[in-house]
This record gives sequence, structure tokens and C-alpha cells, in this order.
Amino acid sequence: MCGIVGYIGNRKAVPILIKGLERLEYRGYDSAGLALHQKGEIKVYKKRGKVANLKQMVEDEMNAENNLGIAHTRWATHGEPSDINSHPHASNTGEIVLVHNGIIENYTTLKRMLKERGYTFRSETDTEVICNLIEEIKKEKTSAVEAVKAALSKVTGAYGLAILSKNEPDQLIVARKGSPIVIGIGEKEFFVASDAAPIVEYTKNVIYLDDGDVAVLKRNGTYEVTSINSEIRNPKIQKLELDLEAIEKEGFEHFMLKEIFDQPKAIADSIRGRLNLKDKTITLGGIRDHENSLLKANKIIFVACGTSWHAALTGEYFIEELARIPVEVEYASEFRYRDPIVGKNDVVIAISQSGETADTLAAINIAKEKGALVLGICNVAGSSIARLTDAGIYTHAGHEIGVASTKAFTTQLSVLLLLALKLGCMNKSISKERFEELLSGLGRIEEHIEQVLEEKDKIFELAKSLAGAKDVFYLGRGCGFPTALEGALKLKEISYIHAEGYPAGEMKHGPIALIEKNLPVIFIATEGRILDKVLSNMEEIKARGGRVIAISSKGNDSLRSITEEIIELPKTDEILVPFLATVPLQLLAYQIAVLRGCDVDKPRNLAKSVTVE
Repeated sequence: MCGIVGYIGNRKAVPILIKGLERLEYRGYDSAGLALHQKGEIKVYKKRGKVANLKQMVEDEMNAENNLGIAHTRWATHGEPSDINSHPHASNTGEIVLVHNGIIENYTTLKRMLKERGYTFRSETDTEVICNLIEEIKKEKTSAVEAVKAALSKVTGAYGLAILSKNEPDQLIVARKGSPIVIGIGEKEFFVASDAAPIVEYTKNVIYLDDGDVAVLKRNGTYEVTSINSEIRNPKIQKLELDLEAIEKEGFEHFMLKEIFDQPKAIADSIRGRLNLKDKTITLGGIRDHENSLLKANKIIFVACGTSWHAALTGEYFIEELARIPVEVEYASEFRYRDPIVGKNDVVIAISQSGETADTLAAINIAKEKGALVLGICNVAGSSIARLTDAGIYTHAGHEIGVASTKAFTTQLSVLLLLALKLGCMNKSISKERFEELLSGLGRIEEHIEQVLEEKDKIFELAKSLAGAKDVFYLGRGCGFPTALEGALKLKEISYIHAEGYPAGEMKHGPIALIEKNLPVIFIATEGRILDKVLSNMEEIKARGGRVIAISSKGNDSLRSITEEIIELPKTDEILVPFLATVPLQLLAYQIAVLRGCDVDKPRNLAKSVTVE
């Protein structure tokens, strides 16, 4: 849940490390630090707060001839945010210095053993235990890398590590289990990071470490990857598909706003080559070999977290309505602990933007143990989910930097609707006319979202009257219900306003007790089979003094006597409404957060890629 950067080569390391940390700020963090190997010593600099604080601290080192170093942004797990708890951490003698993503589950046992052997600990972290464990084992080993392997064989938990050894100044050691590590390969130089953002500026050639891998990167430009048991690994060198422009703001005030406006292109990229409007066909090459298994499945089980869970819930509506296959939607964090009923004739589909979500990865492993076919939907090629699943479908959202997911959500919807339409066509549960109608509607989504984005100023004006709210409710029915959940999540993530999403019909079963004068209630109220029911729910809120705001279809005059404000969407099929209704909710949350002075791209306490439980 934090960021790692490392460098070994011939360039000045500090500018690379600092810029790399800045590229990773979107992941969420509370402190930053770096370590430099020079003149037989390892210097450590670390500071609570933003990378800018660290940058000021190491200003004198920016032009120094240091060409080996590691750096880190920390999201607190063990121990409060502080200078002492920040990474890098050093062993008692300073022989081993490292940075760590993840959690060591048996650290208390290891710490007790090390204390008995005379080790002392400065911080409250589990990470410092690894440093001293490696140092203790190195007393009996000939090299740092052998000590690292032996130490990691005693560790239970998740880790991504970058390690320096004071007495071995010509190498950088990295290791991975459950927390991503990517290595960029340059001309006699290596770049290490927890994702590709810090690397793309320097090289497009990368390798991704698998769980249990340990890599030694040498100053002479050679490298070796082995398992903890010293079995030789031969990871494939891959080409990064990330462009530097994708991690720049391109004139937008925040990454989140840029990514909201990226959605028409991102959706188009996600359906391009898959949806053929001329031939009226859908091709999903990644799962072609498993289509029959999906059609014959007893049930499809989605496992996901957060925004991806809302996409999965929408996917349930898509697949059950269009393909008539039973679907269950599970929180991955609950799935892993409740002994779920999964059989060999079930299909489990894991959804994750990053492809590294710890709870979702654990759910995948459980599903595989139970013999289910496991497919993935994710945005990052080479990610853990992409490698662990039997097959899958990539979204093509491009790099998403804002912590609050936007284009990742709508591209997931795109893939899920394509999947539902494909299965519905294959098992003939959808008529030819309906199939072609929805294909045409999906083909126009890019144009329709552009039209919604043109309403930005009107939405921003509405935000002014909501920025002081203490509570906001979001209500919807059918596909509008997951959209309401996602709208509420966006608002609380970045503005810190308490927000709840409910099925509109459930309000009268308890939550309506919270309605009071002028409390904002936002309805997804577009034309469709259940609009009359939504109108009744709106009347219930109005009768109790609530402030009714509607996301509705253009020309729907039946709402005007009930609502205080209407945000109009282009007319489309009701099953396509989530694509359009999501966008004004994103813009509303964004502008409210801006007006409240919140850090939109890096909201407090959150991280972009949740790689710990």
C-alpha cells in the first residue's frame, strides 16, 4: 500500500529516486525516505509528511555522485506515522538497509527471538524485524543475497523489498511475495519500483517478479533472478505499454478531473477490437477458450473490493438479465474467510483495477483450490491477477493516478456488458433485435459521455450548494442502485462528507428515519420500467423535508414538480444508464472536494493499490 523506488547504474541516484516517489504519490502515503550507498556507508534520510519535505531534506545530495539507492513512501500499518517509523529501516549495525511494502504476520515471534539475541528496535514497525533478521543470518552466510533468502524462508506474510548491504556496494537486492515489484532494464542500469510509473521515463523494457522471486541487480549491468530456494528463474522481458503523457496532468488541475474526462476514450479503447458494429459481433479473445464453461456454469461468482465491487454488482444485473446465468457478487475480503460454496462447475471472476488487490488475490487462491475456473478483469498487464487467473479480459483505462477510481470503473462496466451480451447471444437468451439495439447503444456511449461532460459547469454550480452538507444519500433501483453506491463512495472518499447509497425501495425500511429538512438526496431516476416506483420514493423524501436532486433523462418533465435540481442525461437504454449517470456523480464529488479544500488526488488514509489486508 506504499511505494518503492530503487536505482543502480551510472546516473545520479537522488533525482531519480525523488522523481520516482513523486510519480508514486498517488498511491497514498504518510511519510517518505531514501537511502544512499556511498563511500562504504549507507546514508538514510526520512521524514514524516510529503515527498516535498524529503526533497528539501536531501537538497545537498541532488547533485552528488551517488548512483545506488532505494526510496519509499509509507502508508502506516505497524506504528503511527512518524520519522522513526518511516522507511528505510536499518539493522542494528547498519549492515542491512531496506524498504518494504506489505505486512509480516509473524513479526512478533521473530522480534522476540531477535531481542533474546541482543537486538534492539528503534521503531514500532514489522519492517525493522526483517532488517535485523537478515543481519543475524548474514553472520553465518557468505553473501547478503543468501542471507536474504534464508531470512525470507522464515517470514510469513506479504512483502516487496529493496535491500542494500553496506559491505556489498555493487548490487541491489529485490524480492517479492504478494506485493508487486517491477524492474526496468536500461543500458548497464536498473530501475526498481512498485509499479511502472517511476520507470517509464527511462526504459520500456521491464521484468515483473513473481511471488517467491529474489533478484540481484549488479552495477555491471547483469542480473539474476532465483527463488528463495535458489532455483533459477527466467522472467520474460516485457515492453511497457505506458506512455509518459499518461502520468501527466495535461493541463487539468487534478489527475481525477483529467481521468473523468479520459472516460470517453478509455471506454472506446476497451471496446475497440471487441465490438464490431458493422458485423454486429463481439469478440473477447482473452476468454474465447472458456466461453462454453461460462455458458454451462452453475453460477458465476464475482469477487472484488470497493469500486470494483460496484462494477461487479452492475455486472450481475447485466449478466442475469441478458444471459440468464445466475450470478453472485462477493466482497473479496469476506469470501476468503467464510468457507464459500464453490464447485468445479462454477466460474469465479475477479475484478481489480490494479490487479494487485490483496483480498482479491486471496479469493482467487481459494477459488482455485476448490477447482473453479477463475477469470480476471483488470487494467494492468503483468499484474498478479493477470498471472494467477486461468484467463481474462483487460480493460484499457490507461494509467489511473487519482486514488478515487473513475475511468477504471466505467471501463470495467464496458467489459462486463460486452461479456453479458456475448453470453446472451451465444445462449440465445436475448433477441436479435435487443442484441443489436444494445450494441448500437454501447457504440454511442463515447458520444453520450462527451455530452454529459459538457454539463460540467452546471454540475459544478450545484456542488456549491452541497459543499457544506454533513450527510448525503444516493438512491437508485435496478442498475441505478450500484451507481448510487458508487456515487456515495466517491463523495466520502474525497470530500469526507458522510454519504450512503441505498436501493430506493429500502429507504422506508429504516434509513428514512434520518431524513430531515434540506438533507440532500440524489436519485438515479432515468426513464425505464421502474421510473414510477422511483418517483414514489422521491415523493416520500420530499414529504419529509429532504432536498430531492435527480439524475434523469432529457425531457423527463414528470420529475420537475418533485425535484429541486435535475442533471439531465442523453436518452439511452436503461441498462446503459450506469455509464452516463456515473459521470455527473464523479464531477459532483470532485468539485465538492475542491470547494472544501481537500486533497482530491490523495485523500487521507487511502491508498490506490490495497496490497495488505
